[in-house]
Amino acid sequence: MQTPGPAPRLVASDVDGTLINSQDRIIPRVRDVIVRAVQAGTEVALATGRPHRWIFPVLDQLPIRPVCVTSNGAVVYDSANDRVLATHALTPETMAEVLELSKEAFHEVGGIAIGCERVGRSAFDPEEEMFVISPGYLHTWEEQGYGVAPEHEVISQPAVKMILRHEQLTAPEMFDLVAPFIDPDVAHVTFSMNEGLLEVAAPGVTKALGVSTLATLHGIAREDVIAFGDMPNDIEMLAWAGTGVAMGNARDSVKDVADFTTGTNDEGGLAQVLERWF
Repeated sequence: MQTPGPAPRLVASDVDGTLINSQDRIIPRVRDVIVRAVQAGTEVALATGRPHRWIFPVLDQLPIRPVCVTSNGAVVYDSANDRVLATHALTPETMAEVLELSKEAFHEVGGIAIGCERVGRSAFDPEEEMFVISPGYLHTWEEQGYGVAPEHEVISQPAVKMILRHEQLTAPEMFDLVAPFIDPDVAHVTFSMNEGLLEVAAPGVTKALGVSTLATLHGIAREDVIAFGDMPNDIEMLAWAGTGVAMGNARDSVKDVADFTTGTNDEGGLAQVLERWF
């Protein structure tokens, strides 16, 4: 790596596959450098595909309560005060269009099931009201609560994220099938895991949107932002940031847009970079 310039003023880190290791833990080296960055006056934000109601098992491993960009940029959440600061939702009409286009895309490989993440007012709203799935949806995290409803009811209310689920296909396979059918001006489609699950947001809603919102809020220039990630839902954020860093375990498409690649999440790759300054 080159000799570092000025320290970043905002660090934005993905969670799964980046901040936490393969055992869902923040290793001490990573935790400690984050603490030093905050003590030095740098803003630290988490930027994740998780909904804000799933962020506290991660935050409980840190001595800070940062503002978090959740649901792939659709929700900006103040974790210290349990307050939703900003939302960008899909309309029922858009979700109905996405559903019909997706059925057309997948008609030769079996049907799909759907889920919708609603924002609510608190991370502690009833889970069965915040995440609603259609019958036949294979839930990835069974320990998390959810409600079940017919398709038309699932998409009957605005949602910050719509999920398309196919248990026989991988997420990259699903993406290749559906991407030609859904215009980016209709909805933004991405994925954050290899399992057969695609994440749909309103047009232009990505982690980059959420992180740029935070940078503007704090008066921080784009070139003073460093971002870390490993999956396609991180691409826009890494491309937007002054410095975009791909984890060693990142997909090639993520490494291609990053300024450089660090170690894996199990190796403390985030700390390997931030320790240049903090």
